[in-house]
Amino acid sequence: MYRAIDSFPRWRSYFYFITLIFFLAWLVKNVFIAVIIETFAEIRVQFQQMWGSRSSTTSTATTQMFHEDAAGGWQLVAVDVNKPQGRAPACLQQMMRSSVFHMFILSMVTVDVIVAASNYHKGESFRRQYDEFYLAEVAFTVLFDLEALLKIWCLGFTGYISSSLHKFELLLVIGTTLHVYPDLYHSQFTYFQVLRVVRLIKISPALEDFVYKIFGPGKKLGSLVVFTASLLIVMSAISLQMFCFVEELDRFTTFPRAFMSMFQILTQEGWVDVMDQTLNAVGHMWAPVVAIYFILYHLFATLILLSLFVAVILDNLELDEDLKKLKQLKQSEANADTKEKLPLRLRIFEKFPNRPQMVKISKLPSDFTVPKIRESFMKQFIDRQQQDTCCLLRSLPSASSSSCDHSKRSAIEDNKYIDQKLRKSVFSIRARNLLEKETAVTKILRACTRQRMLSGSFEGQPAKERSILSVQHHIRQERRSLRHGSNSQRISRGKSLETLTQDHSNTVRYRNAQREDSEIKMIQEKKEQAEMKRKVQEEELRENHPYFDKPLFIVGREHRFRNFCRVVVRARFNASKTDPVTGAVKNTKYHQLYDLLGLVTYLDWVMIIVTICSCISMMFESPFRRVMHAPTLQIAEYVFVIFMSIELNLKIMADGLFFTPTAVIRDFGGVMDIFIYLVSLIFLCWMPQNVPAESGAQLLMVLRCLRPLRIFKLVPQMRKVVRELFSGFKEIFLVSILLLTLMLVFASFGVQLFAGKLAKCNDPNIIRREDCNGIFRINVSVSKNLNLKLRPGEKKPGFWVPRVWANPRNFNFDNVGNAMLALFEVLSLKGWVEVRDVIIHRVGPMHGIYIHVFVFLGCMIGLTLFVGVVIANFNENKGTALLTVDQRRWEDLKSRLKIAQPLHLPPRPDNDGFRAKMYDITQHPFFKRTIALLVLAQSVLLSVKWDVEDPVTVPLATMSVVFTFIFVLEVTMKIIAMSPAGFWQSRRNRYDLLVTSLGVVWVVLHFALLNAYTYMMGACVIVFRFFSICGKHVTLKMLLLTVVVSMYKSFFIIVGMFLLLLCYAFAGVVLFGTVKYGENINRHANFSSAGKAITVLFRIVTGEDWNKIMHDCMVQPPFCTPDEFTYWATDCGNYAGALMYFCSFYVIIAYIMLNLLVAIIVENFSLFYSTEEDQLLSYNDLRHFQIIWNMVDDKREGVIPTFRVKFLLRLLRGRLEVDLDKDKLLFKHMCYEMERLHNGGDVTFHDVLSMLSYRSVDIRKSLQLEELLAREQLEYTIEEEVAKQTIRMWLKKCLKRIRAKQQQSCSIIHSLRESQQQELSRFLNPPSIETTQPSEDMNANSQDNNMQPETSSQQQLLSPTLSDRGGSRQDAADAGKPQRKFGQWRLPSAPKPISHSVSSVNLRFGGRTTMKSVVCKMNPMTDAASCGSEVKKWWTRQLTVESDESGDDLLDI
Repeated sequence: MYRAIDSFPRWRSYFYFITLIFFLAWLVKNVFIAVIIETFAEIRVQFQQMWGSRSSTTSTATTQMFHEDAAGGWQLVAVDVNKPQGRAPACLQQMMRSSVFHMFILSMVTVDVIVAASNYHKGESFRRQYDEFYLAEVAFTVLFDLEALLKIWCLGFTGYISSSLHKFELLLVIGTTLHVYPDLYHSQFTYFQVLRVVRLIKISPALEDFVYKIFGPGKKLGSLVVFTASLLIVMSAISLQMFCFVEELDRFTTFPRAFMSMFQILTQEGWVDVMDQTLNAVGHMWAPVVAIYFILYHLFATLILLSLFVAVILDNLELDEDLKKLKQLKQSEANADTKEKLPLRLRIFEKFPNRPQMVKISKLPSDFTVPKIRESFMKQFIDRQQQDTCCLLRSLPSASSSSCDHSKRSAIEDNKYIDQKLRKSVFSIRARNLLEKETAVTKILRACTRQRMLSGSFEGQPAKERSILSVQHHIRQERRSLRHGSNSQRISRGKSLETLTQDHSNTVRYRNAQREDSEIKMIQEKKEQAEMKRKVQEEELRENHPYFDKPLFIVGREHRFRNFCRVVVRARFNASKTDPVTGAVKNTKYHQLYDLLGLVTYLDWVMIIVTICSCISMMFESPFRRVMHAPTLQIAEYVFVIFMSIELNLKIMADGLFFTPTAVIRDFGGVMDIFIYLVSLIFLCWMPQNVPAESGAQLLMVLRCLRPLRIFKLVPQMRKVVRELFSGFKEIFLVSILLLTLMLVFASFGVQLFAGKLAKCNDPNIIRREDCNGIFRINVSVSKNLNLKLRPGEKKPGFWVPRVWANPRNFNFDNVGNAMLALFEVLSLKGWVEVRDVIIHRVGPMHGIYIHVFVFLGCMIGLTLFVGVVIANFNENKGTALLTVDQRRWEDLKSRLKIAQPLHLPPRPDNDGFRAKMYDITQHPFFKRTIALLVLAQSVLLSVKWDVEDPVTVPLATMSVVFTFIFVLEVTMKIIAMSPAGFWQSRRNRYDLLVTSLGVVWVVLHFALLNAYTYMMGACVIVFRFFSICGKHVTLKMLLLTVVVSMYKSFFIIVGMFLLLLCYAFAGVVLFGTVKYGENINRHANFSSAGKAITVLFRIVTGEDWNKIMHDCMVQPPFCTPDEFTYWATDCGNYAGALMYFCSFYVIIAYIMLNLLVAIIVENFSLFYSTEEDQLLSYNDLRHFQIIWNMVDDKREGVIPTFRVKFLLRLLRGRLEVDLDKDKLLFKHMCYEMERLHNGGDVTFHDVLSMLSYRSVDIRKSLQLEELLAREQLEYTIEEEVAKQTIRMWLKKCLKRIRAKQQQSCSIIHSLRESQQQELSRFLNPPSIETTQPSEDMNANSQDNNMQPETSSQQQLLSPTLSDRGGSRQDAADAGKPQRKFGQWRLPSAPKPISHSVSSVNLRFGGRTTMKSVVCKMNPMTDAASCGSEVKKWWTRQLTVESDESGDDLLDI
C-alpha cells in the first residue's frame, strides 16, 4: 500500500486496500468459518454414536460397581475411591481428606509458581545450580513428593492410581524429582516443574468447569489435533519429495526443514517468503504449478482447518436441549428476582425514618379535633368514586355495526337503554358481576368448541392431505380441549381398548404439558408480582420520604421548572406511521429517515453533532499545532464544554443526579459522561502551556482523548454493542486466564533454558563475548535482492559502529516479564519465525520444538478459543445460545420473513402479442443463462492489463463495446416486455439499467477521448457488471445476502471500532507524535497527526508488524534525545505507555471486536443456510405466497385492504392452503387477526406473512417464554371474539327474519282491511238479489275451493297472536325451527310473495269464520304484552339448543 501511495494518488490507494481488507479479510474470509460451523453442526448428528453423548461434569473420584444385596440380586452402587483403603492411621486419613490440607497444598503450588516466575538471568559467572532458586525447587519437590507418598499410604496404590488427577500429580512428582538432579537441572525436565501451575485450576470451580467444557470431551478436539499433525506430516513429506532436488533451496533439504516450512505456511506468518523463494528456485516453467500448490495448501489450512477448531470449541460449549429449556426457565426466574429489588442507591432511603408529607383539613367545626391526614390518602379517597364509575362504563358493551340500517338503529337503541339502566344503578352493580358473566360465556364457547372437536364431525369425509396451517390449528384445538379438561367417562363410552389406550397416552402427554404451563404461568405471575412489589416500594419511598425523587434534594417532584426540563430532555421526533383512530399503517416515503431522526431525542442529536465537531477539531491537533497555542482550536473546546454543561444541567434537573429512579449516574454510561465532562472542564480551565513527558498534564491530555466515547452513551445501538462486549466478560476473562497460564508455563521454561543464551555480538565475525569490543565497519544495502556491481578495489557503502554484546532487539528470555511479552507477540503469530530462527541458531535445533509447540497450542487452541467464546457470548446476548433447535429455526424464519419482499415482477401481458413474446423470451431460463455467460466472458477481458500503449488493448475494448450493446438490447427487451413502470419495480433491474447506462456513457467517451481514464472507466463498468451475476444463482445469492446482511447488522459494531480507533489515534498523537523513525516508524507510518495515526492503527488491526511498531515506540535514551520540559521537543518514546497502549488495542480490536464480526456472519449464514428439511416455511412456500400477493396487490404498493385478505387466503395452495370445508373456523380466526391488527385498516405484505408463519408452527415448541405467553393470549382473544361475532351474526339473522315476517304480516293485514272496507260497502249497498245472487254464490264457492290452500298457507305465515296459539306453535315448530344439515345450519326459507289484491281474499258469510274472528286473527297488535311474551318464548326455544348443535352453528354460520 505504501508503494501504491508513492506511485498513485493517495485516495486511490487507501480506498482500494481498505475495501480489499474489509471485504476479503473480514467478511468473505469469515464466511468460511460460518460454512464450517454449520456443516460441522449438520454432520455432528451422524458422528454422535462415535463420539458418544455429551455428559455433565462429574467427579473423577467417584465410580460405580455391582454389589450383591441381601435378597441375592445385583445393584449398581457408587464407590468413593477416596475412601480409606490404605494402611495409614485414621488421623492421617482424615487430615488428607480435609479441606485445610487441600488449601495448604494449593497455596504451596502458588508459592512455587511465584518463585519460579521470579527467576532471572544473573550473568555467566554465577553458578545457577547452587543459587536460592535451586534450593527452593529442591524444597518444593520434597514437599510434593511427601504429599504423593501420604496419599498413596492413605488410599493405597490402586486407589491412588485410579484417579486421573492423581496420575497427573504422580507424573509431575517423578519428573520434578529427576529435574532436581544437578546434571538434569535446566534441561527438558523443566517442563515438569512449570506444569505445576496447572494444578491451580482447582482453585476456581468456574474455571475448572470451563476447562472441562473445552477439553473434557477430548475425543473431538484430540481427533482434530491428530488430523492436523497427520496433515502436516503428509504435506511435509510430499514437499520434501518435490523440492529436495532443487538447487539453492535449503527449506526442503531435510524432513525437519520441510516440516518447519509447511508449519510456517499453516500459521500464515511469512508464508509468502517461503513461496517466493521456492518459485525463484524452480524457475519460470514450474512456477505456476508450485504457486497453485502452495496457495491451495494455504487456503485449506487457514480457511478450513482453523475453522474446524472453532467449530469443535463451539460444539463443546453447546448445551443439550433439555438443559436449554431448564436454563430458560431459570433465567426468567432470575430476571424476575432482579426486577423485584430496587437499586442500592434508592434503597438507601429505607435506612432513614419515615416522614410522610401531611396535610391539615380546615373549615370544619372546632368541636372536633381532626388529626393530620396523608395527602396521598385524601387523593385516593377523592378519586375512588370517579375511578369506579369510569371502570364500569369502560366495561359496557359497545354497539355492534351491521349492514342493515334498521338493525343499527335497533342495536343503538338497545345499548342506550342498557346504558341508562346501568347508569341509574351504577353504585349497586359491581364490575365483578360483568367479569363473571364474561367468564361464563367464555367457558360455554370453549365447551361448545371442545364438544365439536370430540364429536368427530369430520368423520366420513374423504381423506385429503392437510396443510401445515390446518395441522397446527387442530393440534392447538386438541391441546386446549384436553388441557381445559373434559368428562372422560362420557367420552370413553363405547370406545375400543386401543382407543382408550391412545386417549390415556394423550392424557399423559398433555399432563406433562399442563405441568409446563403451570411453570410458565408461575414465572409470569412472579414477574408481575416482582414488578408490582418494585412499584409499591417506589411509591412507599415516594410517599414516606419527602426528599425522594427530588433532583439535588432541592427541586420539587412536580415543580414547573422540572417539568420544563423534562419536556426539553425527552422531546423526540415522532413520525407516527399509524392512524391514531383506525390504527392503519401509513405509507411514508422517507420512513427510514424518520426512524433515524426518532432514534434519539433532540437534545442528544445536538450533543452528537457537537461531539462530532469537537472530534473533527481534535483531528487538526498535532505536536506541532497544539490546542494550547491555537485559538481557533480552542473555540471547539469552549463550545463542547458549554453545550455539555447545559445538557447535564437539564438532565440533572429533569431526572436527578444519583438518588432518583432515572438518575443521570445510574450506570457506567453516566459515570463516563461525568468523567469526560470533568476532564474537559479541568483541561479548559488549566490549559497548560508546558507539558513534560510522562507527567500529570500529559495524562490529562490522554484522558481528554476519550471524548469520542460519548457517542456510545448517546446512541442506544452503541450502548447495546458495549453491553454485548461486557456482558460476556466472565468467559473472556476465563479464556484470558487460560492463555496467561499457558504463557506463564512456557515463559518460566524459556527463562530457565534460554536466559542469557540469546545474546550475541553485533559483529558476525566475533563469537566469544571477551572479543566483542572496539569498532567494526557495517555495510549498507538498499535492498536484499539488489546486488551492486563494484569496481576492482571499491567497497560497498557503509559506516563504522561499536561492537556490542546484546540480546535481539525485540525479545529476550532473561526474565519472566520479557519472556511473556515475547510469547504474547508470538501468540498473535507475529515475529515467531524470527524467535524460532534465533533459538535454533544460538541454542540448538532441538529447542525449536519449544516455539513450535507453543505456536500450535496458542494458535490452534488459544486463538480459536477466543473466537469460539466471543461467538458463544454473542449468541447468549442475542438470546440464541439457550434456544432449542425448534426455537432457533423459528428465529431464523422470522429473520428471513423480515428480509422477504413482494415480487417486483409484473404479470405476463394478457394477449399473445409482441410484448407477451418478449416477456416469454426474457423470462426463459436459457435467456438468463446466456446473459450470465456473456457477463463472465466480458469479465475475462480484464485478465489482460488495459494499457494505452499496448496494441492488445484496442481489440479488448472493442469486444467490451460489443458486449455493452448486447446488454443494452437485453435491457430494451425487458422494458418492452414489462413496460417501463414494471421494469422499474425491481431493484435488480434498476441496477442493470444503471450499469448499462454507465456502459453507454463509457462507449461514447471511449470513442471520443481514447485515453487512460476511459480505459479505467471501462474496467470499472465491467466490475460493476460482474456483481449482477451474484443474484442469478441461488448459492451465490445466499452468500451475497450473508455478506450484505452482515454489513447491515454490523454497522454499529464497525462504528464502535472506528470510535475506539479514533480515541487511540488521539492518544497516540499525544504519546508518540514525535518519536524518531525506526524500523517500522517512517514517513508513511507514524503518529505525527491523527490521520496518519488512524492509518497506522488500521494496519495494526490487520496484525501487520504491530509488535515492531510497538518496539519502535519504546525507544529510550541513549538511543534518543530526551527533554524535561515539553513532550513535543523530545524524540523518545514511552516504554510503559507503549506496552499498555498497543497490547490493549490489539486485544480489544483483534481478539474481541473482529470476532464479533465473525459471530454476526455465522448468525446470518445460519439464517440463509438452512435446508428445506430444517425450514418451517420453505423457499417454495414463500415464493408461492409472493406470487399470490402479486395477484391480489394489483397496484404493487405492498399494502392491500383488509377485505382482500380473504381472497388471498382462498387463493393459497399447497402447504399454506386453508380448506373451508374442514377449517372454516381457522379461516375466520385468520381474517379476524388481520382485521384487529390495524382496526380494519390496510395490511402490509409482512403482516399477512407474519400471521401465516405464526399459524404454521407449533408455538409451544418454537416460541420462547414471553413471546409464547403473548401469542397464546392473542389467540385466546381472537377465539373469543370470533365466537362472539358468530353469535352476534346469527342473532342478527334471526332478528332480520322476525322483522321481515312482522313486516309481511302488517302488509297482509293492510290488504285485508282494504278488502273488508270493500265488502262492507257492498254489504251496505247490496245489488239486486235476483240477478246477482246465484252468480255470486257460484263464484264464491269456486273461489273458496281454489283459494283454500293459499289461505291456509297465508295463515301459517302470520305472526303468533293470542287468538292463534296453534299457529304460533306450528310456526315455532315448522317455520322457525332450524333444520340441520350435515355440518351446517339451514335457516328457514323466505316466505313466498303474497298477492295484496282484493281478489286474493274471499269472505264467506255462511261459514264458521265470521268477519270479527278474521279481523281478530289478522290483527297482531290487539295485545302487545301477549305478543311480547310469545316472542320471548320463541327466542327461548331458539337459544336452548343442544351444545353440539350450537357449536356447529357457531362454526358454520
